[in-house]
Amino acid sequence: MRQSTIRLPATAVRLAELTFPSDRVQIHRTRLAYIHLDNVLHFSKIDRDGRVDGYVAAWLPQELALLFLHGGEVVTAARFTDVGREVAPIAVVLRDIEEETERGELAFCDAPLEQLVWMYHSCAAPAAPRFANLRKPEDLFPVLQAERYTGVLELIAGGNVSYLRFDGGRFANGFFAGKAANATVAQHVERMFRPGPGGEPATLTGSVFPVATELPGQASVPMLQSYRELFWRLVEVAEREVPGQAKQRATKARDALLGAHPSLGALSRPLDQEATEIVTTPADATRALANWCRQLLQELEVVAPGIAPTVLRDATREQRFVLQKAGFYEQVPWAVRW
Repeated sequence: MRQSTIRLPATAVRLAELTFPSDRVQIHRTRLAYIHLDNVLHFSKIDRDGRVDGYVAAWLPQELALLFLHGGEVVTAARFTDVGREVAPIAVVLRDIEEETERGELAFCDAPLEQLVWMYHSCAAPAAPRFANLRKPEDLFPVLQAERYTGVLELIAGGNVSYLRFDGGRFANGFFAGKAANATVAQHVERMFRPGPGGEPATLTGSVFPVATELPGQASVPMLQSYRELFWRLVEVAEREVPGQAKQRATKARDALLGAHPSLGALSRPLDQEATEIVTTPADATRALANWCRQLLQELEVVAPGIAPTVLRDATREQRFVLQKAGFYEQVPWAVRW
């Protein structure tokens, strides 16, 4: 199989060569045609041995796709392309993988949650290029120490990705791909800077990004669809209570909140149209829906005092337990009696 020649922007690093650190390799890099991805992900959810923290990496002709697992569940996704790296909807990444079954390759690896957080945020930030003197590798750590740098340094050498965390300029900890078991961190970093067999400079890329401690999970497709249906159910019930005004006010309230809650664009998409695939957390999606609902019902209360609890009760009755668990009702100022 011919590997992709696409490179990480502004570097000489080919996406097909990227290898990330891991504690254990569950599935070594294998052609997608030999792997049933749905079974792999299903096993991770139902079997105790599969409920691990880790990642699935898929090398595709036009991108490198990453699925992040926490406790065996796919919680978010990212991808590297010829224009950079980005956090991407899980559904989009899964579709990209499924469409390249004949030409793609896949690996499944266990990794510490802290490393997964860094991998994710190197795409979410994204990582900013950092100059490194290839001829004087011994200067790297002293320079960062002099700057009292706090953050994560990503180094890519020969396709192997390493992450080093600094606190006030001092090395704290890290995760390393391609590191020999008996090598120290200093020896491993020094080896990255070594010239090639012909004396050519090392192919090394350095980037930095802020330290983060959380791996934000994406709102699932079923959750977003449920909220989308709820959006229009609220409009329908409100329109029934206040004919000729609710739908117009609902659109106006949505437009006013789009800047603060971009996910409202997807949640308000008409049900007879294809869903918009977005990246948002469950908490953000719930907050967006609750804020829109509050603004809409506050406006309708001016026209028909006391209408808000009735609309909330009638529109959300069938989904009230899900909404209670998500904290939706705590974000609206009306008590609903069932």
